[in-house]
Amino acid sequence: MARIGFIGVGKMGGPMARNLMKAGHTVTAFDIAAPLLDAAIEAGAVRAASVRECVADAEIVITMLPAGHHVRDVYLADEGVLKSAGAGALLIDCSTIDVETARSVAAAASEAGLEMLDAPVSGGVGGAEAGTLTFMVGGAEGAFERARPLLEAMGRNIVHCGGAGNGQCAKMCNNMILAISMIGVGEAFVLAEKLGLDHQKLFDVSSTASGQCWALNSYCPVPGPVPSSPANRDYQAGFTADMMLKDLRLAQNAAQSFGASTPLGSVAQALYAMYVNGGEGSTDFSGIIRMIRGERS
Repeated sequence: MARIGFIGVGKMGGPMARNLMKAGHTVTAFDIAAPLLDAAIEAGAVRAASVRECVADAEIVITMLPAGHHVRDVYLADEGVLKSAGAGALLIDCSTIDVETARSVAAAASEAGLEMLDAPVSGGVGGAEAGTLTFMVGGAEGAFERARPLLEAMGRNIVHCGGAGNGQCAKMCNNMILAISMIGVGEAFVLAEKLGLDHQKLFDVSSTASGQCWALNSYCPVPGPVPSSPANRDYQAGFTADMMLKDLRLAQNAAQSFGASTPLGSVAQALYAMYVNGGEGSTDFSGIIRMIRGERS
């Protein structure tokens, strides 16, 4: 079993760390938010008072942080991961961040003699709690194989996407597809409402026909057809609109930097910005159907 230093034990990191402990690993945890750290300790983690203390004895370091600048700070600071981790430690960043940061921090880790993977996840809080996340992993093949048993303790689908930063590439492309799909599904249901077509009837047709997609079949944005979807809980978030907007902005920034044409991605970003700016950032991203109806924002 591995000694793991886990930095960032919030809504996603907390259950991920718990699943590692359930698998028999020893987890030392650190988070700047005291209540989050307290919850991890109550679940069985060892308390660390700093990043340095968290990673000093770790064989594996895992981070789950909000944004690229947090990743840079945690890894590159004077008492950060790269200067505090022991020789041979494997670094795994599960944050969703920009490709440039992922690649530059991985390069700095390599210069420090450490292997690093970017391994963002899909599956939301429910997937983190159930241990069914999808991991999209960028980095060297050998490092990926070393990390696989740890990732399998937290997820169901583990995909090696190529070199450093490619995990982040896959994550932003996937979520751009999801955002565009959810808007399309929402518009279709609103049109059906106007035409007098029952929600369930549209679902019964489209979920088995050419309109089927994950946003419809697994996460239907209207109450009823998919009982587990947030639409049945007043759009209590599994994946917030704030987080979707963040990912869309990452995708658009990458598209501009690399000269890719993504007109639907651009429109999706604009629509989610409207939804979030209307005060809905903490609701589930599928709740954008309410804005499409004209109910909100």
